[in-house]
Amino acid sequence: MIISNKTVSALEAGEYSDEVLSEALQLKDDAQKELFLVARERRHRFFPDDRAQSRSVIEISNICRQKCRYCSIGGKDQKLNYTLNSAQMEMLMDYLYEKGRRVILLQSGENPSEPFIQEVINAIGKIKEKHNDLRIILCMGDMTRDQYQRLYDAGASDFVLKFEASNEELFKYCKPNDDLSNRLRCIHDLNDIGYRVGSGNIVGLPKQTMQDLVSDLKLVHKLPLGMNSTTIFVPAENSDFAGEPAGDGNTTLNMMAVMRIMNPDRLMPTTSSLEKMIPDGQYLGLMAGANTVTIHDGTPEELQEHFPIYSTHRVRPQIDHFKDILKRAGMSADICD
Repeated sequence: MIISNKTVSALEAGEYSDEVLSEALQLKDDAQKELFLVARERRHRFFPDDRAQSRSVIEISNICRQKCRYCSIGGKDQKLNYTLNSAQMEMLMDYLYEKGRRVILLQSGENPSEPFIQEVINAIGKIKEKHNDLRIILCMGDMTRDQYQRLYDAGASDFVLKFEASNEELFKYCKPNDDLSNRLRCIHDLNDIGYRVGSGNIVGLPKQTMQDLVSDLKLVHKLPLGMNSTTIFVPAENSDFAGEPAGDGNTTLNMMAVMRIMNPDRLMPTTSSLEKMIPDGQYLGLMAGANTVTIHDGTPEELQEHFPIYSTHRVRPQIDHFKDILKRAGMSADICD
């Protein structure tokens, strides 16, 4: 493989200086194609079968204490608060298992109340008794170490907890009810317990600088993760940041490629926000080194509009979409109906 761009060559050789990382995040055109090529080669070296992990997501509750300024959940126009009980969660996981799913992501707003945590524990315990080969990923926010431990003991094996911004001031500006040091404490607690942990950032947050993004890359590289990700900032309609400009697509895709080069053995998703903000965005995410796809087929249809996260008009990719982009990217996944 012949690489002509000096920044891409430096990355390929393992040079991760601030200057190289900053330049890599700004690459375009032919230089960007070379960056993506190196990212795919690095992915193939560590995942030689070129298979993507496929996940099905169930959004189990939209109750959230955080009120993050970039998120629509908990906004003034939220019409319905909902929480599935353990029987409903179990039923939906059974349904997905029967469809051939073997990795399920349970996602919620941040709600560490004991009754809710116990419902999740009960659901996980019951489903694992029936389907021990089911891998359960949680994305539920900050909790106590004891709560993480009990969820793990019930049968959850992975946890996604994004730090969003490595700059403490930017983090506080975007997440006024949280603290970066606490977030990082949670990540280390999860790793200590035995979870495969996922974390990452958002590209394009208001007041974010290029140096912030470089620091994000370095923190992702430093943390004890088995999964990493980046998300493009979407000005969510009912959030405090509704009037802010969206994140840059090229920068987000470059961030993915650099994450892959720096952390070649980790899982990395191509997110639905890419599909919303960039034409053919999730395919381009695969071309930039991603190897995880999330199928939005678990949340009951009548509840989907009430889990808006980055937009009240979210993209919810289905199986046929992923079959198409994986084929075009020369990849495969365990996706079946």
